[in-house]
Amino acid sequence: SLGIPFAEYNTYLASGVEYGGGVCLIIGLASRLVSIPLAITMIVALGTAHLSGTLLAFSDPAKFLIEPPVTFLLVVLMIFCFGPGRISMDQLLENTFSLNG
Repeated sequence: SLGIPFAEYNTYLASGVEYGGGVCLIIGLASRLVSIPLAITMIVALGTAHLSGTLLAFSDPAKFLIEPPVTFLLVVLMIFCFGPGRISMDQLLENTFSLNG
């Protein structure tokens, strides 16, 4: 009903990205890499399923910012920019396999 081509396949793709990406973000594994498809999924969600909420950006920006895809998109972009932090699998792997020590 949203006009998305191959809707069934795109549903499986989006749910797989959200589930797998969410698990990776929780444990902090490949966080920056996983944040890219998650950001794309949230942008597509804003342009399709949450279009009425997206249009609030022009009339009522405060309500736009509390739309769930906007919140998730901002979090994913912060993780992409700043990384997962000290308590993550990425940091553990970096410390374990570091060439400096």
